[in-house]
Amino acid sequence: MSGTLNKVMLIGHLGDEVKVHYFEGGGCVGRFPLATNETYTSRQTGEKVTNTDWHNIVVRNKAAEICEKYLSKGDKVYVEGRLKNRQWQGEDGNTRYTTEVHVQDFTFLSTKSESMANAQQVTTPTPQNEPTKPSGPESVEEVEQDDDLPF
Repeated sequence: MSGTLNKVMLIGHLGDEVKVHYFEGGGCVGRFPLATNETYTSRQTGEKVTNTDWHNIVVRNKAAEICEKYLSKGDKVYVEGRLKNRQWQGEDGNTRYTTEVHVQDFTFLSTKSESMANAQQVTTPTPQNEPTKPSGPESVEEVEQDDDLPF
């Protein structure tokens, strides 16, 4: 294969508000940290262990303005983009390095208002006299019996 691929897809939660910097030419760049988690059970202790990785997210122009307007700390978001490495000279004279995800596409998966609304719905008791729709293996079997396909 002669081509190369630089693609990143992440689903995570914002670790801070989106910070946007506007330029004289009318463009802008937005930055925010994104947390992704990995959870597993330790073989030695049997306890659940969660590891969090932090990613530096960069969005540009109209996308940055949209993210600034609609996203806030704690919101869940899907981002897709490319990895970019940068280096610069720090104030102490040392060379610093960072890896960023330059976003090409994103989708808001939840917002704070949705999270709060869902939490209120969970705590609100539901009436017991509502008819419930059957779900589970029975309804799946009914669909499979109507299927005429030989495989």
